[in-house]
Amino acid sequence: MKNFPPNTKFKHPWRVYQKRVLEQLEEHLDDNHLHIIAPPGSGKTILGLEIAIRLNKPTLILAPTLAIRNQWIQRFCDLFLNVQIKPKWISRDIKNPLFLTVVTYQSLHAAFNSEEGIKESISDIKPSESEVISKLKNIGVRTIVVDEAHHLKNAWWESLIKVKDILNPTIVGLTATPPYDVSYQEWERYLDLNGPVDAEISVPELVVAGNLCPHQDYVFLSFPGAAEAEKIYRHRKNIEGVFNYLKTNEALPNALSRHPLFTNPEIHLEWIYSNIEYYAALLIYLNTKGHFIPEGHLKIIGAKTFELPELSYQWAEELLRFYLYRDFEIDKDVLLKESLTNKLRQAGILERTKISLTDSEKTSKYLTSSISKLNSIKSIFKSESDHLGADLRMVILCDYIRKEYLVKSPTNNMELNKIGVLPVFEMIRRGFGSDLKMAVLTGSLIIIPKSAYEAFQDKAAKAGVISVYATTLPYDDLYFQIEASPQLKHELVHIITQVFEEGYVNIIVGTKSLLGEGWDAPCINSLILASFVGSYVLSNQMRGRAIRSHETNKEKISNIWHLACVNPYEKDGGGDLKVLSRRFKSFVGVNNQENLSIENGLNRLGIPKDLTDKMEIEKFNNMTLSKSILREDLKNKWHTALESGNLLIEEIKIPFESRDQSYPREKRMVYNRTIKYLLATLGSAVGGFIIETLDAFGRFFRNWRSKEEVIIFLMIAGGIGVLLFGRMAIISMRLYISYRDISKDIHGIGNTLLASLINEGVIKSSTEKLKVDTNLDEEGSIFCHLIGGTTFEKSAFINAMEEVVGPINNPRYIIVRKSFFVQLLSQKDYHSVPEVIGRNKRSATFFANKWKSLVGDNALIYTRTIDGRKLVLKSRVESLASQFQEKAERINKWR
Repeated sequence: MKNFPPNTKFKHPWRVYQKRVLEQLEEHLDDNHLHIIAPPGSGKTILGLEIAIRLNKPTLILAPTLAIRNQWIQRFCDLFLNVQIKPKWISRDIKNPLFLTVVTYQSLHAAFNSEEGIKESISDIKPSESEVISKLKNIGVRTIVVDEAHHLKNAWWESLIKVKDILNPTIVGLTATPPYDVSYQEWERYLDLNGPVDAEISVPELVVAGNLCPHQDYVFLSFPGAAEAEKIYRHRKNIEGVFNYLKTNEALPNALSRHPLFTNPEIHLEWIYSNIEYYAALLIYLNTKGHFIPEGHLKIIGAKTFELPELSYQWAEELLRFYLYRDFEIDKDVLLKESLTNKLRQAGILERTKISLTDSEKTSKYLTSSISKLNSIKSIFKSESDHLGADLRMVILCDYIRKEYLVKSPTNNMELNKIGVLPVFEMIRRGFGSDLKMAVLTGSLIIIPKSAYEAFQDKAAKAGVISVYATTLPYDDLYFQIEASPQLKHELVHIITQVFEEGYVNIIVGTKSLLGEGWDAPCINSLILASFVGSYVLSNQMRGRAIRSHETNKEKISNIWHLACVNPYEKDGGGDLKVLSRRFKSFVGVNNQENLSIENGLNRLGIPKDLTDKMEIEKFNNMTLSKSILREDLKNKWHTALESGNLLIEEIKIPFESRDQSYPREKRMVYNRTIKYLLATLGSAVGGFIIETLDAFGRFFRNWRSKEEVIIFLMIAGGIGVLLFGRMAIISMRLYISYRDISKDIHGIGNTLLASLINEGVIKSSTEKLKVDTNLDEEGSIFCHLIGGTTFEKSAFINAMEEVVGPINNPRYIIVRKSFFVQLLSQKDYHSVPEVIGRNKRSATFFANKWKSLVGDNALIYTRTIDGRKLVLKSRVESLASQFQEKAERINKWR
């Protein structure tokens, strides 16, 4: 068999964007690659199959999981061949390839490494590899479809790249979540396999097209239960105890005051500048303990006076980490070190060699697995069930099954003190009566309501699945537990999904491992993520289950629920909310502000700023539940927000740091105050001029006895006026400069970056198609992005901009800005030269020269010298960019 059967054809109309890609297929394939990025629900599988058919050569399809592998075959049979049974010319075995071979990456790698042996290099071919490649070559494989290529690990990539190099096939790369967060080298490797990105489709575009439904992410917050709160409180007290011990202990500061870094810093400069955090922690600690800091340290940090902060938990953590584990070789007090180590271990702050005074893993675990989340699920379920009734199609995803809650006794009164599939099932079963149509679906446990069993049997019989047994749940005769061989797991998932689609079941509680990536159930209209996967890829895939549109329900609107337990002792909520914040970087949706927009990030939901206030959290949860039932209102919000743009843009956002009031009001106030003081200064100067004039006239009127007294008085008054109002004017001018439209500066920096990235060959697109766009919103936040170019080029631009406006870490080169205002007002502006540009002096000099012409005068400093190291340390304190530290962020916004 050399070609697909003549009647192989997709049986539905093409979506607009699918049609566009197919129409441009020849153009995209001019480099023998087709690389497409599109979110879950966009029909990537269908597109990949159609492209393989049009290329019409023996094809190898690689998928990340067995479920997705089977999905490819099922979609092909259902939608292209219109058959129920897999044809004999489709293979699932890489060692026995046929015209169409669909396997996992793991199976390819395993086949390549089925024999013992050491590979000397990637170019070496082992016998097992040679056999697999020979069979693929004999079949005539000329098309390779790479599904979700972001899964490729180093070893898997090596195996696939060998196949590519020898067969020289056409590569069709499909992914929903490209690895934008990897290093430049890893991205280059990713592109080496898939080729440059040819087409990208965003979530808002798919909502416009009707392929994804209007949807919203909701966060439901909870406080830890009494037992958990007590554990967190005790752990917090342990941390306070260690911190107070450090502040009162005399042995450690005495030992550190004899440390060579403190007594003879000049002879350890290279070590100091490579370990700045420890050196700073040393000085801060000894200063807090009242030790005199010799002036020699001022020379090292390049400062005129000491302005050391107070000892904090962060600095204490840094001090302990370096003293106990990362210090350079010196004679330590062994007893002191042992005493400190034991104290930290007893307090639960030290595990192996990791010290946690701030972001405690132990506390995070309490929050992540908090039993309070069961009550959150209960509140969400009640609200969704009351509102949607029989139309509810809810899925609740958990990390663990917790089989210990599946008792064999006639009653199940076990205390529900853990989060998991069965505790959630039990909580809903016990609390909401006998009318529930709820199922449990995991890899090793399946429970369905008896009311759905007849439909289940019917669909199982049609699928040829007959070796299935049902036993009544011992403690509830309204449910059956389904038993089947492990080989039938995937068939059972498909059958129960059909039962779910048709409403015989309307709640599924399952594990993320089974119902995550690859599971297809577009009827879902409510998803509760009781799972805590923080990765970009997996969290986006899980959420993608619920946002797909549904052919039989054109009015579908989805809610996605995220659970977070807040640390009652931390205003920012603690570790659980930090994981959620990472998730939301990849989630795009409508915001909850008055000015409607479509963007990513957790801020769009209006989370309370003080998360230690229980009343505020309760108010937020009630407001969230109220909004979640207004689905038609959500649909209208999407419609309005979509009209405001036509493209999802990744950009850097530098927010205005509000002092006490809004940006416009504060800027207006500063402006008015500046004008007032400038006018006062001008008035004083004019007064002085008038005095001089009066003096001249006075010569003609010597008979005025009081003239001199008047002149002296007016001169003194004018001088005081100039000094007083002049000083206020300068202060106000400095304030006003800080409120100037710095978007103009950012625009100049952006153009400097663009020219430098082009010079480095990072950006290869035609310059006529490229433009830096910068704007300032009503809140004073600055936005900057690159218009034109490829997806990677836009991402590279944002990465570089983030380095320039972010905190200075340890760059090879620093730009020191020079301007009239800098010299007049002693303002110091320091910026990192981005890593990709600062690799050598030639590139850094080009950057500095462009900066001079587009932004202003500057000095380029190489930081690998002693003077340069001093500047790095000093810049961390004084840098203008420090005002953006931990504030500048990458966002996606519909414009």
